[in-house]
Amino acid sequence: MKKIKLAAIFLAFLVVWACAVKQSNKANHPDVVIYGGTSAAITAAVQLAQMDKNVLIVCPEKHIGGLSASGLGYTDVGDKSVIGGLSREFYHRVYLHYQNDEAWKWQPRSEYGNQGQGTTAINDSMQTMWTFEPHVAENIFEEFVAENNITILRDEWLDRENGVEVIDGKIKSITMLSGKKFEAEIFMDATYEGDLMAAAGVNYHVGREANSVYNETWNGVQKGVFHHGHNFHHQQLNISPYVIPGDPSSGVLPRISTEPPGENGSGDKRIQAYNYRLCTTNAEGNYVPFEKPENYDPAQYELLRRVFRAGRHSMFGGGKIPNGKRDVNNVGPFSSDNIGMNYDYPEASYEERKVILQEHIDYHQGLLYFWCTDESVPENLRLKMRKWGLAKDEFVDNNHWPYQIYVREARRMLGEFVMTDNEILGKKPVDKSIGMGSYAMDSHNTQRYITEEGYVQNEGDLGVEPPAPYQIHLGTIVPKREECKNLLVLTAVSSSHIAFGSIRMEPVFMVLGQSAGVLAGMAMEKGVDLHEVDYHELADQLHAAGQILDISNK
Repeated sequence: MKKIKLAAIFLAFLVVWACAVKQSNKANHPDVVIYGGTSAAITAAVQLAQMDKNVLIVCPEKHIGGLSASGLGYTDVGDKSVIGGLSREFYHRVYLHYQNDEAWKWQPRSEYGNQGQGTTAINDSMQTMWTFEPHVAENIFEEFVAENNITILRDEWLDRENGVEVIDGKIKSITMLSGKKFEAEIFMDATYEGDLMAAAGVNYHVGREANSVYNETWNGVQKGVFHHGHNFHHQQLNISPYVIPGDPSSGVLPRISTEPPGENGSGDKRIQAYNYRLCTTNAEGNYVPFEKPENYDPAQYELLRRVFRAGRHSMFGGGKIPNGKRDVNNVGPFSSDNIGMNYDYPEASYEERKVILQEHIDYHQGLLYFWCTDESVPENLRLKMRKWGLAKDEFVDNNHWPYQIYVREARRMLGEFVMTDNEILGKKPVDKSIGMGSYAMDSHNTQRYITEEGYVQNEGDLGVEPPAPYQIHLGTIVPKREECKNLLVLTAVSSSHIAFGSIRMEPVFMVLGQSAGVLAGMAMEKGVDLHEVDYHELADQLHAAGQILDISNK
């Protein structure tokens, strides 16, 4: 009996040792290194693991999942039926989570009703839910990682100046600021900023292209185009931008540019505004009141005072998510979008980005306090706002503030194929589809300027619906062959500004991540470069993985 016990202990030791060796090999000898911890990184890693490839995620984030786990719980999706594969699996797991009565701590499940945007698609067993709490999303991503034995090294920051070694058109290694160095056959950039792509010398674009560059309609400056209510045209708000209304000599109010806006259709370096997607609630016992920031300056919101006095009272936008919470987004002409304050972010150093992020936090937290306290806000709205706060059970190690800002757009690769509004609107075909999108070409405002008539106005906010779901080209994730042969770009994809406004939705990023995983796995199995994988064979593998490549494949 004693010998049997010793043998069992020894066998258990061997199992543990083998698992440790396997995990060590994954970290020290990966086939693929993914830089970034976004939702696309997770689906790419899961796909590679399921193809029995050693994959390592190295990311600056401590919390994985990108915006899907950082406040964007009211999913922008369009036609849900074209979302397949692991992306749909994610939303299926959301659905399964909320079937459990224990998941409804702060709100009766029956009260929430059908607000989860639920659908049955692909087959009757694949029920999905598209609204969720941030911590639920993060837990699902962590489940994906654990189930597939994926190794993640967190809080690791790429040395963007000297940390990418490229030899003969291939990335040989990447080095972090910590000094850790990683080699692999294939690398993936899964950051919203495109940091690895840029450091590897791959060409990219920042800002809006002129319409003439790709023969587009909806790119570049769009003065006088008002698709939503996020401007001063709505209700004909003729508001003076000057400290003393109507007197240019008195100076300009904060957060209004004095630069000329540019001619319609012309390109510029401006990028659409960022904000934080807050998770708020009014559930008793689960909210943290909006407090006065240390450096609160009410003068920063003088323009908003004038908006209120003119009769426009939009404040608290966003969609309902479970447990009495809201995913809060920008609404109206002056809201949480910090217009014009992010232009330097894509190319900024880490330290410079920290300054920009803190400016956005200060602005946003000050805005919340302003809404609760300033006398220009109608009293009934002030009292209502004071009943809301940040959800106490979200982002618990970050003062209940989202982990990541909403980087709606930063760098965009100039890859093998550039998606434009022509492909989104069905004017030009796509012959090598790796997934589909369907959401409107959505751009938030890029600037707040002074009109010729002497009034303040916002510009850049667009929403152009495609006539049908569209295909996304393989070349959007693949750099030009002569620039890099072993890199895939999952999020800073090759597209024009306005086309990116549709592609950038989180369900689509997850689709592109999985497709990149299939492509990388096939390239290694065949012993060829990424650019040499036969598309028809790739399409077969993508279909097998549950991806939807065209409408007939729905």
